[in-house]
Amino acid sequence: MIRSELVQKIAGENPELTPSEVELIVTTFFDSITGRLSENGRVELRGFGAFSTRPRDARTGRNPRTGEQVAVDAKRVPYFKPGKEMRARLNV
Repeated sequence: MIRSELVQKIAGENPELTPSEVELIVTTFFDSITGRLSENGRVELRGFGAFSTRPRDARTGRNPRTGEQVAVDAKRVPYFKPGKEMRARLNV
């Protein structure tokens, strides 16, 4: 499912909301998660899962086109751990 499909599904199930209101809700939701993760925080949605970040060390990579060595800086990457209920629903 992509973002526009999510907006359409929510709008379809909530006819009292306009599509622009649903778009604002979805945008606010995702911006809140992203904002919390950028502060090195964690977002937990009970029954769904938890979003967090994990550190990656600096390393030396290679340019696949030229084979030249390239320095890759240390960074944080998003991580998702599914909740117990989600795992149970997926493995019925």
